[in-house]
Amino acid sequence: MDVRVLGVDGSPESVTRLTGALGAALEGTGPAVLPVRARPGAEPPPPAPVAAGPLPDGLAAVVATSGSTGDAKYVGLTADALRASAAATHDRLGGPGAWLLALPAEHVAGLQVLSRALLAGTGPVVQDVRDGFRPADLARATGRMRHGGRRYTSLVPTQLARVLDHGSAPLHALAGYDAVLVGGSALDPELRTRAEAAGIRVVATYGMSETCGGCVYDGAPLDGVRVSIEPGSGRIVLDGPVLATGYLGAPGDTAAAFGPAGFRTSDLGTVAPDGTLTVLGRADDVINTGGVKVAPAAVERALRSVPGVRGACVVGLPDDEWGQIVAALVVAGPGGGPDDTALRDAVRAACGRAAVPRVLGRAPAVPEHGIGKPDRRAVAALLTAAH
Repeated sequence: MDVRVLGVDGSPESVTRLTGALGAALEGTGPAVLPVRARPGAEPPPPAPVAAGPLPDGLAAVVATSGSTGDAKYVGLTADALRASAAATHDRLGGPGAWLLALPAEHVAGLQVLSRALLAGTGPVVQDVRDGFRPADLARATGRMRHGGRRYTSLVPTQLARVLDHGSAPLHALAGYDAVLVGGSALDPELRTRAEAAGIRVVATYGMSETCGGCVYDGAPLDGVRVSIEPGSGRIVLDGPVLATGYLGAPGDTAAAFGPAGFRTSDLGTVAPDGTLTVLGRADDVINTGGVKVAPAAVERALRSVPGVRGACVVGLPDDEWGQIVAALVVAGPGGGPDDTALRDAVRAACGRAAVPRVLGRAPAVPEHGIGKPDRRAVAALLTAAH
């Protein structure tokens, strides 16, 4: 059976076509679907070949992902994996419900909103995001949802922040959901505190295309998901019925990432005795400064803990003496935020002297790519120019 390529441009019409095709794929009556981004009103660009040979049994969806290398890979997701993910999500959240899609449907988080809605028998309500995410449109889309029953949606941190900053009707609408899944990048504790103070029921998720999206909620694996830490490397390994079949047409990449223990992620983490997972950041992002390894995520958490800081992104910049130096881009809230001394003192207290940023820059927002992921290359370019 072939893979059907469908262009999605953020419009409800294109998402409706994708939803119908995905439903057929989940039931085994239609081919697997590969959603790709298309310009409004334009044909989708032709994808690269996704497989050279027979497709995996039960394949229902293919998600294009660049991973950590920048090279496109095609992740194969079976109907069984998508069903297991949706069922575990509903069990964790309190039961099936209606879902609002406010994310790009070509990403796994958006595709999963569609599959959960289909498997719950509700059908998704779709926010038009052809011109980007607008909080007022979220309020209008929420108004189209059925009355009674549970309501869910999935956002990235940037979208959540924009709703909070907007206030009024969008904030009231989001507070009416039984759960708001927030993933795609690390959730700033201050942002979560603001959201919960406004009555929003936030659930921080961790996962990736290879795990049907989020499979760890608020640090706790979904039922059936197993989390371990690879000895020596400290990488997070995920296993369970939500795993992808691998990368289509790339047996070498599949063998390197999928093994007997599960999917070997690119993230570092720790697991507490009670099973709670803490994500420390990407292994590729670790900064080696003067022989000391610094995890950017830990420095970012320290910076965000300082009153007046709304966001932070930490990268390593090349340095002749130290190999790399720690550099941080900080987003301040109203009033301009704290001075450099307060920021450096907070990092020194939380992470040690080696982690203190030697370069500090300010920006109105952290550059992003994909769906809310920090663009560390762009941040490094900004900080290099400021250095």
